[in-house]
Amino acid sequence: MAQNLYELTATLNNGTEKKLQDYKGKVLLIVNTASQCGFTPQYKGLQEMYEKYKGKGLEILGFPCDQFGHQEPGNDAEIQSFCQVNFGVNFPLFKKIEVNGDGTHPVYQYLKKQAPGLLGKSIKWNFTKFLIDKQGNVIKRFAPMTPPEKLDKQIEELLSK
Repeated sequence: MAQNLYELTATLNNGTEKKLQDYKGKVLLIVNTASQCGFTPQYKGLQEMYEKYKGKGLEILGFPCDQFGHQEPGNDAEIQSFCQVNFGVNFPLFKKIEVNGDGTHPVYQYLKKQAPGLLGKSIKWNFTKFLIDKQGNVIKRFAPMTPPEKLDKQIEELLSK
């Protein structure tokens, strides 16, 4: 188990390995996503947030996951295309992962340990959000039903520090 977020790596949607230490000094919003979920329209709010705050130091990292109601059935190329065509997404999307169970990706093992939710160390559903400060500390976990636009105040606060 990683001692901090920056020790971890994840594979981008295009197959490139990405060291999370590359995001050191940035505020991060890490979200498990799905293309056929009732919360899928949140991609629009996430993209708007990304456009609003990217230049100020925010990065949004999307981790597609098919563990909830088979709502992310596509392959990585199909997911990328869907997000780009329907929501103009240009924040980093990673390869489809598992966020619960034996196959949980190390990034989500770390996030769940740092910020347990209502179900303890499990992710409840698609579009659970984790807000991380510039030093890599998990500040808060947000429920799937919390729309991205409700996070502006906390993000602005972290960006100003």
